[in-house]
Amino acid sequence: MTNTPVDRALRARAAKVIPGGMYGHMTADERTMPPSFPQFWERGEGAHTWDVDGNRFIDYFCAFGPMLLGHRNPVVEAAAAEQARAGDTLSGPSARMVEFAELLTGTVAHAEWAMFAKNGTDATSAAVRVARASTGRTKLLKAAVAYHGANDWFTPKTVGTTPQDRLNIVEFDYNDIASMEKAAAEHDGDVAAIILTPFRHDAFVAQELVDPAFAKAARELATRIGAALILDEVRTGLRLDVRGAWESLGVRPDLTAYSKALANGHAIAAVVGVDGLRPAAADIYVTGSFWYSAVPMAAGIATVRTAAEIDAPELMRVAGERLKAGLEAQGAAAGMPLRLTGPVQMPLLGFEDDPELKKAFAFTGEAAKRGVLLHPWHNMFLSTAHTAEVIDDTLARTGEAFAALNS
Repeated sequence: MTNTPVDRALRARAAKVIPGGMYGHMTADERTMPPSFPQFWERGEGAHTWDVDGNRFIDYFCAFGPMLLGHRNPVVEAAAAEQARAGDTLSGPSARMVEFAELLTGTVAHAEWAMFAKNGTDATSAAVRVARASTGRTKLLKAAVAYHGANDWFTPKTVGTTPQDRLNIVEFDYNDIASMEKAAAEHDGDVAAIILTPFRHDAFVAQELVDPAFAKAARELATRIGAALILDEVRTGLRLDVRGAWESLGVRPDLTAYSKALANGHAIAAVVGVDGLRPAAADIYVTGSFWYSAVPMAAGIATVRTAAEIDAPELMRVAGERLKAGLEAQGAAAGMPLRLTGPVQMPLLGFEDDPELKKAFAFTGEAAKRGVLLHPWHNMFLSTAHTAEVIDDTLARTGEAFAALNS
């Protein structure tokens, strides 16, 4: 897009009053995004978003995951509006808190209780604290590089933290049973938890589906050493399986952290767990003035119910397969072979022989000029609003993007 005067003006204003002009994963500058990507946005509807200059995009960011049912899903927004008329942030929780906990424990296969917070880092942090409180141990086993939040334990950029913040984190290689067993053995008797994502979704590299044998080995190891198995579903929640991402593998964690898509864009997070960890969950102190707000809980109830009723993961899988087949065929025809790795509901785009991501930036930049928002190095997200018609519209535009690169 070249029509971006409002976006450019806002960037200049932001540079004066916001450190760095922008921060975190929403940053869209020359280091992180092609120059055709907007920084500031105005509105969303279904599978589309509009930037502050009125340019419309087919959106495969989905706000980095929260939009499960599409922007401004009418069922979710009606539930949120009804609750807003009664009250949102009150002097205590509303009945929606109990209703939402009942729904989650009735939907997620292993869940016997639920606690709520505001974002993914809250949820993963609370899960770790529950595990430590229950076991009385200190060490946390995680896969190398894997992102589990932006607190001092997990942030990928350690500026402002101390080495001591990470003394109790022990890393191993994802999908490598021997590496995981070795990490546990080196800290025998002091492992509080093993935390894993349902598949390897590190940025910048091809995504890697979980080996079922690895998932089962993680479950067996945690049980054997008396540690909690934590599944970080902050990104994957409700997109792969509403019952739990590893339910189809026959593997159930002790704790699961949710956020992002849990309320289709309304800010909420949850930790759900098994009865054996209930006393520890009741004993730790975690809280926030906005954690108990009723509107996000009402939106979450509508989101989870709708996702289960329409089988949202299957709808997104079908759409994702259509997108994957189309993009990979276009890339091959253009002499720029690409792969979409990971689950098709949340794929990562990568080109062959592209270590510096020059092809990825060039292609996603051309796609953005034609109204398609694809990410050059982070996994993308589909929603149930990405219908066959939306996918076909996308492919017509990405076909033009490939043609522009070859002209």
